[in-house]
Amino acid sequence: MEARIGFDAVRELMRRYLDEDGDKRAIVAEGATLEEALKSASVQLDCPVARLEYDVLERGAQGFVGIGRKKWKLSVYEAAVKQKVEEAFDEAFDGGLDLPVELKPIQPDVDGQAYVRLATDGALLKVVEPQGKGRRATDKQAVEKLHARAIHDFDEALVRETVKRASGEWVVVGNFIANPAADALLTVDVGSQEMEARVIITPPQPGGCDLSKDVILAYLRNNKVVFGVIEEALQGLEDAPRYKEPVLVAQGQRAVNGDDARIQFLFETDRSKLNLEEKNGKVDYKELHLVQNVVEGQALAKKVQAKQGVPGRTVTGKLLPAKNGKDLPLPLGKNVHESDDGLTVIADVNGEATYINSKINVETVYTINGDVDLKTGNQFFLGTIVVTGNVEDGFSVKATGNIEVRGNVGKAEISAEGDVIVHQGITGKGAGVITAGKNVWAKFIENAQLYAGENVIVQTSIINSEITAEKRILCSGQKHAAIIGGRYRACEEINAKSIGSPSGGAETILEVGSDPKSKLKMDELDVKMKQLQRQIDELDKNIYTLNETKRQRKTLSDDKQAVLDELTHRRDELKQESSSLKDEYDSLQAYLNNLKVRGKVSVSGRIYPGSEIVIRDIREKIKNEYKGLTFYLENMMIKTTRYEEFDDEILRKGPPDAHKAD
Repeated sequence: MEARIGFDAVRELMRRYLDEDGDKRAIVAEGATLEEALKSASVQLDCPVARLEYDVLERGAQGFVGIGRKKWKLSVYEAAVKQKVEEAFDEAFDGGLDLPVELKPIQPDVDGQAYVRLATDGALLKVVEPQGKGRRATDKQAVEKLHARAIHDFDEALVRETVKRASGEWVVVGNFIANPAADALLTVDVGSQEMEARVIITPPQPGGCDLSKDVILAYLRNNKVVFGVIEEALQGLEDAPRYKEPVLVAQGQRAVNGDDARIQFLFETDRSKLNLEEKNGKVDYKELHLVQNVVEGQALAKKVQAKQGVPGRTVTGKLLPAKNGKDLPLPLGKNVHESDDGLTVIADVNGEATYINSKINVETVYTINGDVDLKTGNQFFLGTIVVTGNVEDGFSVKATGNIEVRGNVGKAEISAEGDVIVHQGITGKGAGVITAGKNVWAKFIENAQLYAGENVIVQTSIINSEITAEKRILCSGQKHAAIIGGRYRACEEINAKSIGSPSGGAETILEVGSDPKSKLKMDELDVKMKQLQRQIDELDKNIYTLNETKRQRKTLSDDKQAVLDELTHRRDELKQESSSLKDEYDSLQAYLNNLKVRGKVSVSGRIYPGSEIVIRDIREKIKNEYKGLTFYLENMMIKTTRYEEFDDEILRKGPPDAHKAD
């Protein structure tokens, strides 16, 4: 099998990843929600969401209770750079990687050598080139080698030429009368398991010939040594024989059993290894990262396939069988599937990746048994969250599904793309923010900000809160369904048993008949336009002063002229921006004027002085106490009729069951 990644590439990955591990390779990702930004980063970095870390550059916002949205902007980086190096190596070596020539060990400096061998055809001389910075062999060395073998009758010119060429080939340079009876002798020893063969050479007697590589090889074959012959050893025995000692000349190959298949997890299966997040040298104990969010289509694990065993062979050629590695099935659990090639576990849905009872699952409902506090940290989940206890002050819970809290919610941030269900109450303490893509259900609400994409349904009372609902705000209880103090916006209807305070001290504003998003957007635009106009007015004052100076003195210094030009340019920019905001404001105004919706405020009990009703743009302050009325708009006037019951279909259905979310 060919390698899927070359060694050069692996080496470059090592260098790059390890260099970057210090500063963590980061990208900037944006999204309407935190999870959307993380999904974008996951694609850009080609990394699962579970292995990403991030710093918030700009927090996203729903705006003022859901209006004036601002995108999340994150600096996102991979959490485990070194792991990618390891994976690159695994991929390379699994494919059967060959080392390139340039990565082989550097040869040391070796001097050139002269060798002499006596054979039946004469005295032979071989000279080899030096390696590295080694010195060349000399004529003197060659002659000394010939004299040492008692060779005195040789061609001196041919010796010099052979030394000069250093071709590494045997050259007959002199005469030699061979005596076969005096030749060197050879014996071979094959080990008991036939995995090695060694030879022992007896030196030749005077007049005897040396052994050549071919002669040794033939002798081995005659002794059934046919596999694993070490060519370098035979060559060494030909060039510089080693006498009367065993020399390894053949090596068998042992059988290698194949590796079993294994699962390479792409998320952390050991929850004890999930780390605290450290920012600016301080540990943030609210960010425990106990949930490993994954997105639909994300790879969760890969199977490294079992390898075939490699048979061995003895030096005598006997085959040694090997076992192939064992396969294993993918650990498929709930809400996952295998890829077409059967090698990858892929998430079917957004949720939490878990590894329980040897199965990979993606849980769409994440249950927190107890409170959301320092023990759990802030929570973010790509699915539905169930909290069996309370959400304590200062913590956040965010989910792409529903959020169900079976206790109370304090001064916390709760955000769900589905419903928010609070079995007890919400006590925001002036800073709690609840956002739901659909409905908010609660027993009571105090001092909180809420936004619901559909309805807000409260069993008892809402006190001193700021609530926006795209459809209705309903206080559904029979006895204490009161709205006291605060500001409430709903497109279709606000309905309660009582509105305002008998003492008249709590200002209670109820707005219906308009798109709350658009109304709040207009309020936001109005604030921005006023801020811009103040800046423009200030610039106009400074520009006027500089122009007066220029008029009186007929000129300005270069630095003051530069200031004047810059101020003028800035004023023109702000005017252009203000004009764009005015166009947007007028467009929203036109949309609201043409909106076909009958807004109404209904109170089955009493509405108290100090309350204010706004239908469309028509306002009416309640100066007297009234009972059992519905307020509506007719001919641009707020009128009343007998109390109208609200459609209780949504109440009959009740809040969704979180555990049925999957």
